[in-house]
Amino acid sequence: PDPLCPPRLQPGIGFVSGPTGTLRSSLRPGVTVPIAPLLPSPASFSASSGPPPPPPPLQLHSLYGGVGMGHPGNPAVLKEAVEAVVRSFAKHTQGYGRVNVVEALQEFWQMKLSRGADLPNGALVVYEMVPSSSPPYVCYVSLPGGSCFGSFQFCPTKAEARRSAAKIALMNSVFNEHPSRRITDDFIEKSVGEALASFNGNREEADNPNTGIGAFRFMLESNKGKSMLEFQELMTVFQLLHWNGSLKAMRERQCSRQEVLAHYSHRALDDDMRTQMAADWVNREQGVAGTITRELALTERELEDARLAGREVRFYKEKKDILMLAVGQLSAANAATL
Repeated sequence: PDPLCPPRLQPGIGFVSGPTGTLRSSLRPGVTVPIAPLLPSPASFSASSGPPPPPPPLQLHSLYGGVGMGHPGNPAVLKEAVEAVVRSFAKHTQGYGRVNVVEALQEFWQMKLSRGADLPNGALVVYEMVPSSSPPYVCYVSLPGGSCFGSFQFCPTKAEARRSAAKIALMNSVFNEHPSRRITDDFIEKSVGEALASFNGNREEADNPNTGIGAFRFMLESNKGKSMLEFQELMTVFQLLHWNGSLKAMRERQCSRQEVLAHYSHRALDDDMRTQMAADWVNREQGVAGTITRELALTERELEDARLAGREVRFYKEKKDILMLAVGQLSAANAATL
């Protein structure tokens, strides 16, 4: 666990030292921070003592309406748009002719790094093939900031899947540089107005950081000047905390929204956070058998829909990875018990 993180602000849902614990014990990302063995006896769970179900999805309105983030209804239009951006990028950087999109994507991020972009982990672009012995092949690409895109076409070869993922990632990377993709005062006012309209809120709510819309405004204002991809990378952490039930648990520990926002605005998603969330899903599975299977099936459908629509997919992919980690924890614990 992060030694600098107050436990109240850790993502765990339960307490480390009881409800009177310090600030350090309440902000853990997991729902239940286990003190006893990872898998308590199934008999210890009852309708009243089992961990709470995860909350509904966190809606972020039209904030992420990027190039490849539209409705997947017309794949031909998406393919045409991607090819147009790739050709334009090639024309301005490498001259006319066929462009190697995998190389072009890497060169784009190397260029950003050389021009002073804040990339703590460097400019390396990482590809991940989904294991498969036959087509269609699927590939995901993670950009240096953390955003993730997947191959959006039917790919008969692994090389084509890699190129497809690189195309959609390059398209979004290039488009993200446009001034319209920066968080400005005008953008903040428009986004907050849309949020108020969606939830029938009033202007007073937007000015109060203790309300959901007020917290949304606070997040936007804290990230003024950043691009949409940069902001989405940050929001992925909060989406996962919401999905896992961690935000609700932190409220029950009397953590203020300002505390949560201030802490997680500067904390990257790491293996510790994933492990704690996975432990929460193990506990849910112990309470209600089949919980992980149902959530995993839903997550895989969401991931597939987002990938084929050319949308940024890190939230869905992280959900799947956390659930698969939970399956591994469950298997290991059951094996140890046997």
